[in-house]
Amino acid sequence: VQLQASGGGSVRAGGSLRLSCAASGSIFSFNDMGWYRQAPGKERELVAIITSGGMTNYVDSVKGRFTISRDDANAKNTMYLQMNSLKPEDTAVYYCNFRLYPYGYWGQGTQVTVSS
Repeated sequence: VQLQASGGGSVRAGGSLRLSCAASGSIFSFNDMGWYRQAPGKERELVAIITSGGMTNYVDSVKGRFTISRDDANAKNTMYLQMNSLKPEDTAVYYCNFRLYPYGYWGQGTQVTVSS
């Protein structure tokens, strides 16, 4: 299974970006899917997660600004993160993670840079 993340870039504060993460090599639907991020000098943190049933959870700092979603139709196995009202503190490398218990898979990371 391979994950390909895309959609990162550089925006000014208040702008928006939409990240995507697509899986290849699996015919099965995944369990939880999540977005993590790692800023320079900081540990990787969970940003948002979505279960196979569509339940979502977010870190407090992005609630109301970010929306996670997934598309499992026809084994598409794609996850999205709509990021609005971006802040400089959102700057980080964003990683996607798909779980197919007991395994977990990581994407390669996509850089998000928000300037003030």
